[in-house]
Amino acid sequence: MMSRFEILGCSPNTEKIAILGGNYNMKKQLLIAILATVSVFAVAFSACTSDDGPTDADLQDAQATTSAAQSALSAANARADAAEASADEAMKMAEEAKMEADQAMMPEETGGRLAQVQERGHLICASRNDVPGYGFLDDSGRSVGFDIDLCRAVATAVLGDPEAIEVVFINAAERGPTIQSGEVDLLVRTVTWTTSRDAQWGNYAQTMFYDGQGFMVPADLGVTSAYELSGAAVCVTSGTTTELNMADFFRQNAMEYNPQVFEDTDIVLSSYESGACDVFTNDRSQLAALRTSLQNPADHVILPETISEEPLGPVVPHGDDQWFDIVKTVMSGLIYAEGYGINSGNVSAKASGDDVKAKRLLGTEGTIGQESLGLSETFMQDVINAVGNYGEIYDRNLGPDGIDLPREGGRNALWSDAPCGDCPKGGQIYAAPLR
Repeated sequence: MMSRFEILGCSPNTEKIAILGGNYNMKKQLLIAILATVSVFAVAFSACTSDDGPTDADLQDAQATTSAAQSALSAANARADAAEASADEAMKMAEEAKMEADQAMMPEETGGRLAQVQERGHLICASRNDVPGYGFLDDSGRSVGFDIDLCRAVATAVLGDPEAIEVVFINAAERGPTIQSGEVDLLVRTVTWTTSRDAQWGNYAQTMFYDGQGFMVPADLGVTSAYELSGAAVCVTSGTTTELNMADFFRQNAMEYNPQVFEDTDIVLSSYESGACDVFTNDRSQLAALRTSLQNPADHVILPETISEEPLGPVVPHGDDQWFDIVKTVMSGLIYAEGYGINSGNVSAKASGDDVKAKRLLGTEGTIGQESLGLSETFMQDVINAVGNYGEIYDRNLGPDGIDLPREGGRNALWSDAPCGDCPKGGQIYAAPLR
C-alpha cells in the first residue's frame, strides 16, 4: 500500500496511468462483448432466413454465444465500475495527501507563527554580516545595521524586547530556499521585491529602501560611464537580480563582457580589490557601503548610470496572514512615526499630547488593528523607544552616522517631504494609512 505522501510524488502519475489503462481495457472488453452479441444476432438472422431454416445446432450455438457475450458484458461492466471507483479513491487520497503536506508547511495550529515566536521567546531573522550599513558585526560582535534594526523592531512588537532575535547569516543564493522552508520568521537581507520572488519565495511586507544597480571601477581605469565597459571583466554575486540585470544591460547595449561570478559578496569584493576583475556591480547603496571597507576608498569611482529598480524590504513565509499583517504594520508604524514627528526621545509626550494621528499610532486613542494582530495597544511605543522611527534607523546606519548615503531629495525621503508633482523623483517612503 502506498503512503499518501508517496502519492504526492511520482506515484500519482503512475497510478493515474494504470487506472486509465484499466479503463481502456474495460472499454475494449465492452466493445468485444457488444460485437459478439451483434455476431450472435447476425448468425441467428442468417440461419432463420436460409432455405433450410435454423437447425437445432444453429440455435444452440447462438444461445451459447449469446450467453458468453452477456457474461463478458457483465464482467466488463463490473470491471469498469471497479476501475472508476479506484480512480475516485486514488484522486481522493491524492487530495488528502496534498492538504496534509500543505498543512505540514504551515505553522502549527496554535495561533500561527506569532504564537510560535512568543512561545520560543525570540525572533529568527535571516540576514547578513558582510555589508556595512545593512548588516554587519560591530567591534563587540553584535549584529547591527539597517536590516538588523528592522528585525529588532518586529521583535519588540511581538516580544517587547529588541534583543530577542537570532540572526541567521545566509548568502544571496540561500535567501529563497531559506524563506520558502519557513525555518525563519523574517528575511531581511537587501532583498529586491520582484514578481517571481513574491509568488515563489514569500510575501514582501513593505519597501523600506529604494535602490538601483550601478558599477564601481578603479579610478585609474579612466572610465567615466557604464557605456564604456565593453570587454570588461565584471565581478558579481551569484543568485541575485544583480547578475541578471548585468546580463540584460550588456546584451541590450551590444557590449561584450566577462562575468566573474562568486557566491559570497565578501569574495566578490576581495576579487575586485585584488584586480581579478575590472568592475564591481551591485546595488548603488551597497557599492557605497563596501567602498568604505576598501584599503583606499578614494581610488574607486561609482559610475553615474543606474540600470535597474531595486525595491528592498522584509519578506515573511507564505501561509500566515496574521504574521504578514504584523510585519507590514510594524514597518508602516516606523514610517508614520517619522512623518508624525514621533521619535525615541518624545514618545511619552506624543502619546499624551493633542495630535490625534500620533495618539492613534501610539495606542492612546483609536486603533490601528492591534486586537486583530494580537499585539498590545501600545506596541508602537515600545518599538519606537527601542529602535527609533524610520529616520532614526536610516541616519544611524545609512545616513550621516553610518555610511552617509544622502537621503534628502531622493527616493528614500518621506512622501511628505516631496510634493506629488515631484514624484517619483523623491519622497517614495510611504505606507498604508494607520487607522
